[in-house]
This record gives sequence, structure tokens and C-alpha cells, in this order.
Amino acid sequence: MKESPGVVDLLGVLAYAELSAYARMTEDAATLAPSLADRAALSELAITEYAHFRLLRDRLTELGADPDGAMAPFVSALDAWHGQTRPADWLQALVKTYVGDGIALDFYREAARHLDPSIVKLVDEVLVDEERSKFAVEQVRAGIEAQPTAAGKLALWARRLVGEALSQGQQVASVRPDLALLLMESLGEGQTDISRLFAKLTEAHNKRMAAMGL
Repeated sequence: MKESPGVVDLLGVLAYAELSAYARMTEDAATLAPSLADRAALSELAITEYAHFRLLRDRLTELGADPDGAMAPFVSALDAWHGQTRPADWLQALVKTYVGDGIALDFYREAARHLDPSIVKLVDEVLVDEERSKFAVEQVRAGIEAQPTAAGKLALWARRLVGEALSQGQQVASVRPDLALLLMESLGEGQTDISRLFAKLTEAHNKRMAAMGL
């Protein structure tokens, strides 16, 4: 069964986002984790991201789409986002995982709101971040408690992440009109101003910041 271009775009960008998250978290675990326990914990979260990638890849195949072709339009934008926001240390890596990835994925969760229930269920499943959130929040709070001066720097880092993430989302939507249409539909009838969507995403971001004590 062939699915609409917007749905293929949505699953394609999410598939590449999950694959990228797996690769990045694996690298961060190996190079930035301060202990073997931290390395193991982040590696387990990375494995979950790869499992999510496989779910999306398999669904794209079921829908008659080529997974590689569906992901290809988003490689440049997502790779640029990761290149521009490379963390310098462990706490920055965790803030990026929780705050930066969180707001970027919220952007695509909104696009799925009015799709077929099976697609909505899949998107919700691959974007669940309970374990990742818990780990990041606990680690960042502990890091700030041990070094209170780190809070200000991490807050600035988080602000940069959200700006880059929203810019990336706008860039992707501008070059993929079918995906942009899904976002507009998510705003509801008469709510075509995408700034409303960004206001909603920023509210979720502020809640994440508060959870980390930033």
C-alpha cells in the first residue's frame, strides 16, 4: 500500500533522527561518559534508539516506500544540526539528549497528530523518552549539585540547542512541503501561523529545563 508523501517524509525524518541518535549516543558513551556505569547506561539507551529506527524502517517498507530514499532528504539538515551542537563534555551531552533532541522530536510528534491511528501509535512509541529523560535529569541535577557554577553554562547551552533545533525544523519543513502541510494541519482550522506551534514547543522545552533545575 502506498502512503501519502507527507507520511513517508515524517517516518523518513524520524527514522534518520533515531539512527543518528543511536550513533551519537554510542559515541558519547565511549568518549564522554565519566564511569563504566554511565557508559553502560547510555549505551542501553542507544540500543533503544536503534530499535526505534528498525520499527520505522520496517513500517516504511510495509507502506511501499524505500527506507533509504525516505531518509535521504533529511540527512544534510540533521547532520548539520549534530555538527553545530557537538557537546564538549558529559553534562552537555545529556542536556542535548534531553532538551535538544526532545524539542526536535516534539516538532515531528505534532505533525503526526491527525494521521491514521496506526501511524500515531508508531510515532508515539518511537518518541517515548521516559527512560532517557529520567537518566538525563538525574545526571544533570547531580552534576549541578556537585558543581553549582555549571548551571549557568548549561542553561546557555540549552538555549542554543533549542534555537538550532527550531531552525532545523523550519529548514526541513520549508523544503518538504508535504511534511509542512502535516504541521499546518496539526494546528487546526484557522491556526496556520507556525509561530503558534513554536510557542507550544517552547513551553514543553521550559518544562524540561525546570526538570533539570536549569
